[in-house]
Formats: sequence, structure tokens, C-alpha cells
Amino acid sequence: MFEQLFKNIDNILHTDSGCGTELDYVEQTSWILFLKYLDDLEETKKTEAALAGKKYKYILAPEYHWNTWACPKNGDGKLDHNKALDGDDLKDFINNKFFPYLKKFRAEEPNTIEYKIGEIFSELKNKISSGYKMREILNIVDGMHFRLYEEKHELSHLYEAKIKNMGNAGRNGGEYYTPRPLIKTIIKVVAPKIGDTIYDGACGSAGFLVEAYKYLTENQAKLSSSQMATLQNKTFFGKEIKSLAYIIGIMNMILHGIETPNIRHMNTLADNINDIQEKDRYSIILANPPFGAGIGREIQQNFPIKTGETAFLFLQHFIKILKAGGKAGIVIKNTFLSNTDNASVSLRKLLLENCNLHTVLDLPGGVFAGAGVKTVVLFFEKGMPTKKVWFYQLNLNRNLGKGNPLNEADLAEFLKLQKTKANSENSWSVDVTKIDQTTFDLSVKNPSKGGEVALREPGKILEEMGRLDKERGKILNNIKRFL
Repeated sequence: MFEQLFKNIDNILHTDSGCGTELDYVEQTSWILFLKYLDDLEETKKTEAALAGKKYKYILAPEYHWNTWACPKNGDGKLDHNKALDGDDLKDFINNKFFPYLKKFRAEEPNTIEYKIGEIFSELKNKISSGYKMREILNIVDGMHFRLYEEKHELSHLYEAKIKNMGNAGRNGGEYYTPRPLIKTIIKVVAPKIGDTIYDGACGSAGFLVEAYKYLTENQAKLSSSQMATLQNKTFFGKEIKSLAYIIGIMNMILHGIETPNIRHMNTLADNINDIQEKDRYSIILANPPFGAGIGREIQQNFPIKTGETAFLFLQHFIKILKAGGKAGIVIKNTFLSNTDNASVSLRKLLLENCNLHTVLDLPGGVFAGAGVKTVVLFFEKGMPTKKVWFYQLNLNRNLGKGNPLNEADLAEFLKLQKTKANSENSWSVDVTKIDQTTFDLSVKNPSKGGEVALREPGKILEEMGRLDKERGKILNNIKRFL
């Protein structure tokens, strides 16, 4: 229904001087789709109000309705070229009137559509330099609708594909994309229920929240109106610092059926964790926080364990903000399990003493395209100390990469064995009393492998080096074209 329309939009953006990357394509498509979604939402609410004998009050002023500025229609329902803005007139209207108007929407309550409007349009700008190309895009988007389930379903599917492509486009895009098979597997282990509050403090494109919503709706025979209201308004919560990811996350949740996403645009780590109260806590945490050093001292003062490693600060935040009895599934660098610096040792001790770290999933390299680090998933419940940790080492007979990504079948054995914490060639348990009580080292040492680290064959390493050299050559050639 809409796949060709998305391709047509990308083709137009590709020829516009203001949009140079896949990241720009997704960002610019997102704000236009959002305004079309908002128009459809307003029209639906107007119809519902009329059926209830009430009058609906529009959020946007009449001159900013989609059918006024974007695609005014004539009596035949076709674009009225006499009223439709084009070229510089359209560009000037968007940049100098429409965006400033939308930025003013700042409600005190963050969980309203008005607040989202103000936040989104305060954080981005129109990068489409040609008003004529903007006109072409508006005409295409005008043919997309958000009213029927089938329409929303296909748009959400296509939007997910765009996010994935953005993740593959480069390092920055990859920060926003966690492979969906991994997210689905984490959610199945954590097993949230309707009534839980689900939180991701580094939500990126909201993949965890979207998949949790799908898990909760698809595993129910039929949802009552009160259950659906709970899912819409009281279940999913996120925070995201980066503007583009924030916008994409909101759009992704909207397209998947969550009308007013509870995502806040903020730096999660800027809040002192000692200020977290019981009312602020969540029963489920699902997250893949960003990796990397360089966090300044000012931010580190918000945490009892001082470290410049972003992911370690996030882990402290997650432990603190999780309710007693709450469950978590969190992706983190595998070096967390073995680093001997004071922060790493203190953080492992904190986790083991305050939570039951019942499962560690050890992932192979290549799960995260371009990340260059190996990762593990920590599964824990807060409120009881850890007595035994069950490890599962995902050993695949192939190298993962862009053309050969992780799939759900790869994780099927893990899901099966995790239910009973069974031992196998790839899984084993470690008694916490038997680990070093000064370092709390939790290194992945598969007893069936003799504790040896599996190294790649020299031929495979050379093969990958050759592939990377080719990719670098392509990138340099592309750069040269623009010089």
C-alpha cells in the first residue's frame, strides 16, 4: 500500500541539497508524517465528538490544518493548485510561520499531544531546501492515512524498516537501533504483564517499548477498554537525550498505536539518583544504554559510583529506579563482567547484593552492526541478593553482519533452556559464594570449552579486513564525488 510512496519520498530527498544522509531522510519524513497523523487524529476525534453530541475543539488553529496549508482540496477532492503553496512561498511559510507557531505548544503535562508538538518542533528544523520538492512530498504524504488498522500496521512496518536502514547507514544511526530479534527475546524472558510500568531511560527509536506493546497486545485474546487505556497511558515510559532519536521514537510509537507516547526529551543521567522516590519507580526496565567513556565530573556527581563510562552510570540509574520485585533486561558491554577498576568492581558488588542477577546472555561479536564491541544481556530482579548466576553463551556457526544478522531462531535454544536454567554445552551456572569476593569477577568462562576464549581463524580475520578495506574505498569514492 505505502512502500512505493516511501521510496518516492526518499528519491525526492536524495536530490535535495539540504538532505545528505539516511538520518536526514528519516528525520524529515518523520515530522511531515507526524503532522499528517495529527490531522487524521483530529478528524477522528471530531467525528467521535459529533456522535456524542459534542463540539470538538481543534488543537491547531484553522490556518495550520493539513487541508489548509499542506494540501487544500477543491470541490472534487483533488489538490487545489490555486490555493496550494509552492516553491519559496511554501518554504517561507514552513520556516517562518508554521515552525515558530508549533514551537509554542508547551503544556505543563509532558504526556499530552500538545507537549509533544512543542517538543518535536523545538528540536528540529526543516532541512528540505526546495519548496518545490517539499510540495511533491506533501502530495505523496497526503495519500497516507492513519485511520484504519491495516494502514497503521503497514506504515509501522515500513517505518521500522527505515529505522533499521538508518541504523545500518552509519555509526550515529546505529545508536538508535537494537536488533529486533534480540529485543523480542529479552522481553520474553522478562515477561511483562498488563499493569506493569515499563521503562527505558535511553530509549532511542523506542524499539523496546514498541516491542513490549506488541508483546502485551498480541498475547491477549481480547483487551478490555480499561486494559487498552492502561496500555495507552500508564504503561510505557522513556527518556532520550538526542533530538533525532526522540522524534523518531515518538513517531515509531504513534505508528504502532500508542497515541501520546510518554517519552521525555532529557538527559537521564542529569538527575541525581538519590532524588528518586518510590513514586518514580518502574516495575520493568528494558534497555540498551549507550556505551562509551567521557562523561564529565558534573554528571558523575549524581551517582555514588563515579565513572566516566556511560553504560555504568545508566546501570546505577536502572538499579535505583527499579521497584522492589521489579524485573530488568539490560544490554551492556561484556567487559562489565571482568573489568578490575574500582568502579566496575563496586558496580558488580552493588548489583549482586541488591538484585538477583539470575541470567547472563553472552552475545557474539557482530550482533550490533559497526559497534565493534561484544555485549552481554543482564537479567535481574530487584530485592534479593544473587545466589546463583546462569550463563548462556550464544555460539553460532556463522559470522554476524549487515547481510547476515541475528535472527529469532538463533536465540531459540537460549529461551528454551533459560526457563529451567538447564546446563548444556552452551550454558552453566555459577555459585556466587565461589567467585572472588574482592573482585566479584563474573567473566564468561564456559566449562565445556575449557575456559578458553574462542578466537577467529586467521583466514576469517583477513577476510573481514579485506571487506572493511573495500567499504572504506567506497566511502572515499563517495566523498571524492562531492569535492
